[in-house]
Amino acid sequence: MAFDRCESDLTDETSPDISRISQAMSRMRVLIKNRAIGKLIMSAAAPDLDMSHLDVIELVRRGPQDGEVTIGHVAEKMCMDPSRASRVVAYLVDSGILSRAVSQADARRAVIVLTDKGQAILKEKRRVKLEMIEKILSDWTDEEVAQFAELYARFVDEFENLALPGRE
Repeated sequence: MAFDRCESDLTDETSPDISRISQAMSRMRVLIKNRAIGKLIMSAAAPDLDMSHLDVIELVRRGPQDGEVTIGHVAEKMCMDPSRASRVVAYLVDSGILSRAVSQADARRAVIVLTDKGQAILKEKRRVKLEMIEKILSDWTDEEVAQFAELYARFVDEFENLALPGRE
């Protein structure tokens, strides 16, 4: 791989295993940046939507601390201006994926919720993602999969702790 050549040209005192992890992280970052994984999932789960739509659907699913998602929340978390967030949400409402409801905390405020169609898209997205992971790991032993699952989760947990200190 090109990353292997480029990164291996750097001279340092890092162990070969740490260097391999770094190289793999760089390759995965490019896949994530290019949204390659998401595009594969979307082509199977919801081909008529784009990635920003899926991001909003996921954002609504996760919801904020108070449990209510508003256009302002979508705009803030997606780093969009409110008018763009409003257009994306309107498209998803028109598509039957999201719906608007009245806030339980403040009846003057509209909140956004997932519809059954939105839930079905997320369920299909999860199914396709799990299918992809199973395919990738299909020739691994059960022990290798278990060990990778434990170590990968541990690695990501520690990475989050380092990158996002004070997060709960």
